Amino acid sequence: MFCEDQLLVSYLRPSNIDGAKHAWAILSLLVKRFRQSWPEVRIIFRGDSGFCRRRMLAWCEHHEVGYIVGIAQNKRLNEITAQWQQAAEKQYAASGEKVRWFNEFQYAAKSWQRLRRIIVKIEHTEKGNNPRYVITNLIGKPQFLYDKLYCARGEMENRIKEQQLDLFADRTSCHRWWSNQFRLLLSSLAYILLETIRRLALQATELAQAYVSTLRLKLIKIGAVMLRNTRRIRFLLASSCPYQKLFFQAAARLTSG
Repeated sequence: MFCEDQLLVSYLRPSNIDGAKHAWAILSLLVKRFRQSWPEVRIIFRGDSGFCRRRMLAWCEHHEVGYIVGIAQNKRLNEITAQWQQAAEKQYAASGEKVRWFNEFQYAAKSWQRLRRIIVKIEHTEKGNNPRYVITNLIGKPQFLYDKLYCARGEMENRIKEQQLDLFADRTSCHRWWSNQFRLLLSSLAYILLETIRRLALQATELAQAYVSTLRLKLIKIGAVMLRNTRRIRFLLASSCPYQKLFFQAAARLTSG
């Protein structure tokens, strides 16, 4: 779980349970901790359709937490929006240009105890209809909520990729669960360290938005010599190191803080 670039929780779940089984409990602990420090803070939970669970939604509503969560297509949702989808198909046939509309309606699954707001994106291209559904308790126009809030979830996926591809968060080859969880925690600590360097030491530099793989390659995975005597430690980089100046600038910012 992330708040923009900040990693909040890194949890390894067993593969034989629902992917969202413990998510509401983790969210509950986070919300309680946030409100201890910032009682008036506004909290919005955002997730894909894997987190659209009755208990999660009900908990958010009961504790005044905003949510905007994907909801998977099903027969009933497609029946409700069939008229809009058909109209989009006709407009595409007439114009030959991509059609993209937004609308909303109230909906309740059988397991829900109340109606909830569903935002639908109606889209028709040369590949056919592609409706997408989002459930939310937030106030705002459907297109704004979908484009500006929900779709920003894609940036979170980039943070997950940074951990998995560059910091080996998916290396879970131990036989025991706790050992693999510990590996995930080590990967998470590495991400937090590099993200802190990026946020504090590289602000307003050419690497201010760099992925952690780039930071490893250009600032960490480089040859150097350390000379130590009784009074000081000298850290020497090759004169041809292309990021020597940036390295020492970042080091100075971290030590001065």
